[in-house]
Amino acid sequence: MYANLQLQIATLEPIIETRDLAKSFKNFKAVDGLSFTIEHGDIYGFLGQNGAGKSTTMRMLMGLIFPDSGSIFINGTQFSNSRRDLLKNIGAIIERPDMYGYLSGWDNLRMFAALSDKNIKTPRLYEVLEQVGLRGREKDKVKAYSQGMKQRLGIAIALVHQPDLLILDEPTNGLDPQGIAEMRALILSLSRDHGKTILISSHLLYEIEHMATSMLIIHKGKKIVSGKVRDLLNPDENLVKVSFRQNATIADKLIGTPWYPLLDNKENTANELVFKMNPAKAPELNLWLVENGAEILEIKSEHSLEAYFLSLTHDTNTQN
Repeated sequence: MYANLQLQIATLEPIIETRDLAKSFKNFKAVDGLSFTIEHGDIYGFLGQNGAGKSTTMRMLMGLIFPDSGSIFINGTQFSNSRRDLLKNIGAIIERPDMYGYLSGWDNLRMFAALSDKNIKTPRLYEVLEQVGLRGREKDKVKAYSQGMKQRLGIAIALVHQPDLLILDEPTNGLDPQGIAEMRALILSLSRDHGKTILISSHLLYEIEHMATSMLIIHKGKKIVSGKVRDLLNPDENLVKVSFRQNATIADKLIGTPWYPLLDNKENTANELVFKMNPAKAPELNLWLVENGAEILEIKSEHSLEAYFLSLTHDTNTQN
C-alpha cells in the first residue's frame, strides 16, 4: 500500500512550481528570478535572512500580490489562469493569524469555515480542533489564548476546508520553547498522519533541519540552493569542536592516525581542535583522545544547517 502511494505521488505534477518569479517595490527588488519545485508530500523548508524575499514569495503564491514577471503553477495549472479554483486546495498563515479576540475559538473557526464555499459540517470543526490540539478549549475566548494556541487555531482555520497544501510563514514566531516543540510535532503529524504538503518559512534553522524533507535557501531575492535535505546536508561536513586543558601534545599524537586528515587546521586554537567529521563518530574520537592522555573539557558539534546557511548567505561586500 505504501509503495503504491509513493508511486502515485511520483507520477503527479509538482504541487508548486515557480519559474523566474520576480517582484519589485519601487527600486527594491524583493524577488529576483526565483524558480523552485515542491513535490507532493514534502515538508519544504524556505530559508533566508530577514528581507530575503520569503514573505513576498509566499504572498505571491497565495495571490495576495502579483508578480511583475514569471509564472506560478499549482498541480500543473498556471495560477494566474485559475486562481480562484486553485486557492480552494490551499490553506495558509501569512505573517500571523488574524482572529477576533472577543469571540471564542469555536466561533472564529465556524465563521472562517462559513466563508469557504464548501459545506463544512460541525463534525469537521471538531475533527480539525482535535488535529491541532485545541479540543476542549474551543469555547474559550481567543483573547485568553496563549500565542501558541492562537497559532494552532490559525492552522485549524487553514485546515478546515481540507486542503492538500499548507503555506506557513514563520509559524513558530514568538513562541516559547514549549510552544515551538508543540508546533514542530503538529507540523510533522500533519505531514505524516494526514498527508499534507507543507511549505514553511522560518529563521529557526534547527527546526527546519529537524522537520524538512526538502529546502530552499534564498538571499536578496535570489535562489542560492535547493534540494533534498539529506542530499544538501552531508553529515561528514559537520564541525566537531574539542576543548582541552592543553592540546599541544595531543595534536602531535594525531599525526599518522585516521583522525589527522579530519582536522580543520584553519580553525584550531591553543586549547581547541576542530574536526570536520560526522558527529556520530564523536564518541569514538573521545575514547581515542582520552586513551592518549587528553584532558577534555567539552566536545560539541555545530548544527550542519546553521553552518551551511551562513556559508551561503554571508556577504561582507554588500549591505542588506
